Amino acid sequence: MSNKPSSPSRRVFLRQSMAAVPAVGLLGTSALAQTQSAAPAAQAAYTPRYFTAPEWEFLQAAVDRLIPADEHGPGALEAGVPEFIDREMEGAYGHGGFWYMQGPFAPDTHPTLGYQLRFNPRELYRTAIAAIDDWCQKQHQSTFAALSPEERDGVLHALEKGDITLDQLPATSFFAQLLTNTKEGYFADPMYGGNKHMAAWKMIGFPGARADFADWVEQPGKVYPLGPVSIEGDKA
Repeated sequence: MSNKPSSPSRRVFLRQSMAAVPAVGLLGTSALAQTQSAAPAAQAAYTPRYFTAPEWEFLQAAVDRLIPADEHGPGALEAGVPEFIDREMEGAYGHGGFWYMQGPFAPDTHPTLGYQLRFNPRELYRTAIAAIDDWCQKQHQSTFAALSPEERDGVLHALEKGDITLDQLPATSFFAQLLTNTKEGYFADPMYGGNKHMAAWKMIGFPGARADFADWVEQPGKVYPLGPVSIEGDKA
């Protein structure tokens, strides 16, 4: 993994993520955040409803490397991204309720043709996590979550580039799903479980669900002076 980027690099990455990712997204592709962080912190306040204990450990370890905490803002763990993803898996999105899930499936077709796997999101996570942990056991004699931060970075880069072969699905498809959902959870309204205390919004100066900030739209580069407001009316 490369050295820790400067604050502008991280902020640009996160701003672009917010602009590119819808509230509930389909699979996409993106670059891996190139930063270092400490080992994942435990999230004792939330008990996952879908993910098993080993899957939960994987998820926390993975999102911690995609958006780590630094002196400029919270990481994915502090923002509650694992909780966001777990809650999504139990809803219509996780079950593929709004997707066309009938065959034929052609996973090797061009990405512009849309999602081409037989797995809905929750099935994709379950299948991919098991396959990745199995690969890590063979290569490192350890699960993904038990690897060092540098080793986890290496595995994630390999998934992103398709250098790891997983049974039943392309590694790149799972990496895209994971990164997309991580960014969604980081910037989501707090009512969905992520973006705890609107910390991500505060970091980039996003007003949230404020009723009126039109006067500031035409003032590029000027710092918005008011804190964000959530959909439920909480203020930061």
